[in-house]
Amino acid sequence: MITEQNHVSGAHFAFTDRWGGVSAVPYEELNLGGAVGDEAPAVLTNRELAAKSLGLDPARVVWMNQVHGRDVAVVDGPWGDAQPPSVDAVVTTRRGLALAVLTADCTPVLLADPVAGVAAAAHAGRPGLVAGVVPAAVEAMVALGAEPGRIVARSGPAVCGRCYEVPADMRDAVAQSVPAAWSETSWGTPAVDVVAGVHAQLDALGVQDVRRSGVCTLESRDHFSYRRDRTTGRLAGYVWLDW
Repeated sequence: MITEQNHVSGAHFAFTDRWGGVSAVPYEELNLGGAVGDEAPAVLTNRELAAKSLGLDPARVVWMNQVHGRDVAVVDGPWGDAQPPSVDAVVTTRRGLALAVLTADCTPVLLADPVAGVAAAAHAGRPGLVAGVVPAAVEAMVALGAEPGRIVARSGPAVCGRCYEVPADMRDAVAQSVPAAWSETSWGTPAVDVVAGVHAQLDALGVQDVRRSGVCTLESRDHFSYRRDRTTGRLAGYVWLDW
């Protein structure tokens, strides 16, 4: 259920795999995405199971309506009965409030400055990388008192730069904005490395405590991959601060 979990001086980071839930094929098992065609009760049960496995209150997890942009929402609680806004990053100063990001090949980025009491979760696909969603999230954190040199960053399971094949002109366009994202597949065709691009952006911002997952979602059958399966579930990354 939880494939990776990390606790660093007052901040918690966690990423799920696809197992331990109740969803049926092709979303088996722990699909956490509510807009991919799965049964709503199954998604709700899966979200409850994942949250409780982390010691979280399922009702105190903040989700997003992700749209591959760079907009950021500052939050101090769940949305309640309202629909989540169309953003690709959420930031909070509320300790104990978990922020969640959904992915199935895109790069989930979790950030925290435990000293300032600021946390963020961002969804960085290829468009979001170019648009600068992760720098936008860091900027929003800094506006709330965070310092880049104190920020801890973790990126979760995502398609790797040796598997994310794209047309040559697309690779060139991405690399014009983020040179570190230029890549080549293991079979010698043009590719984009979103994870490398995100980490280069964090480095340029002065974020030093950065770690990445070793999991490529396209290669791992323990993780959902849109590029591999098309109709599939969604993984989640969670970040929260100690009370």
